Amino acid sequence: MSPGLAISYFKGLQKHIDFAGTLSSSFVKDALADKQFSSDRFLLEADAALNLKMVSEKYWVQPYLIAGLGASMYTGSYFGAFIPTGVGMKFNLMDDAHLFSTMQYRIPITKETSDYHFFYQFGIAGRIGKKAEPVVLKPLPPAPPPDTDQDGIIDSLDKCPTVPGLAKYDGCPIPDTDKDGVNDEEDKCPTVPGLAKYQGCPIPDTDKDGINDEEDKCPTVPGVARYQGCPIPDTDGDGVNDEEDRCPTEAGLPENFGCPTLAQFKFDAKKVQFISGSATLTAASKTELDRGATIMSEHPDLKISIEGHTDNTGKDATNQKLSEKRADAVKAYFVKKGISEDRLQTSGFGSSQPIADNKTVKGRAENRRVEFKAAR
Repeated sequence: MSPGLAISYFKGLQKHIDFAGTLSSSFVKDALADKQFSSDRFLLEADAALNLKMVSEKYWVQPYLIAGLGASMYTGSYFGAFIPTGVGMKFNLMDDAHLFSTMQYRIPITKETSDYHFFYQFGIAGRIGKKAEPVVLKPLPPAPPPDTDQDGIIDSLDKCPTVPGLAKYDGCPIPDTDKDGVNDEEDKCPTVPGLAKYQGCPIPDTDKDGINDEEDKCPTVPGVARYQGCPIPDTDGDGVNDEEDRCPTEAGLPENFGCPTLAQFKFDAKKVQFISGSATLTAASKTELDRGATIMSEHPDLKISIEGHTDNTGKDATNQKLSEKRADAVKAYFVKKGISEDRLQTSGFGSSQPIADNKTVKGRAENRRVEFKAAR
């Protein structure tokens, strides 16, 4: 039992396994089985072993088993190999040092240079380098609540979780109440479908004629659809529109259905007289009718209605026929003067429409007349 000194290095490999490397030396007298020495000689041994710990490092006392491989040199001339086996005990000192004790039985591998022997070791070990800081795992931050549409509003609060929207609309897009493609915040008519070019409003109808401005050729003046939003035209500018104007290209009077009257051209219908009780024109009448024929020739669009009248002398039936004959007589005179027959209409009213008192000679003369109006 020769004492000696040794230095060991321990390294943890796993929770229950340490590596142990030991270099030991001693002076012994009898190291070989077949040789005897008179004085102590130097012995150097080195081994590498695994310490199989029965408990983890958290316990103060840690027993372990030893198994490894070693080599020896004696007197500088003899070399051998052996297997260290045994048990050990480690006493933890505040995780910074520990006391340890081992008992090994060393089994020779090379018989000629080594022998079976026991090896006992007592020592103290200290940390090399800085103490490892315990790994503190930071708790993972809680997973953010889901926001499927990535609009910044979590699904649990988002009324439209799959469509990006705004917080003011609970996660939904800006609404489009009238479904015209213009959202309500930009739509000046949010409840009426319209167009983006009019900020969501329908095409305007400035003149309120029921025809929108894009189709209305007169957007500031009320009109009708058949004239593309313009008023009914008044070609001759006489204040009577063409649809009501019987002479649309000839300026006339509203009371004469837009046609000029013969009176406008200094024609005096009162001069057209008949011999009492007949449809024969007086000489003065023919002179005035010549003026009327000239006027109608100069105004080819002018069409007239010739209306015959009588005084109240005689029977009504007779007067009716006479009034018609008088109108026909004037028409025949105009035709004779070259006026187209289709420009002339005739009718008779008998004595039903007097313009003077039939009790006087003068009055009856005035009632025997022909009136000239615009033809229908």
